[in-house]
Amino acid sequence: MAHPKRKISSQRKHKRRTHYKAENATLSKCSTTGAVHRMHRAYWVEGSLYYKGKLVIEKEQAE
Repeated sequence: MAHPKRKISSQRKHKRRTHYKAENATLSKCSTTGAVHRMHRAYWVEGSLYYKGKLVIEKEQAE
């Protein structure tokens, strides 16, 4: 099996990784609740959990 002859320097490693950048999360607006949330994630609105505009978990009523 092939093995590297020399250690890759940190400078060379960092040059290779210059294109890895953090990006802003994509946001979308729910057509049901009007809440702004991250895409492809469940989100809470007034104690209820929604995903893709559908109610997943209802808010528990305090009695």
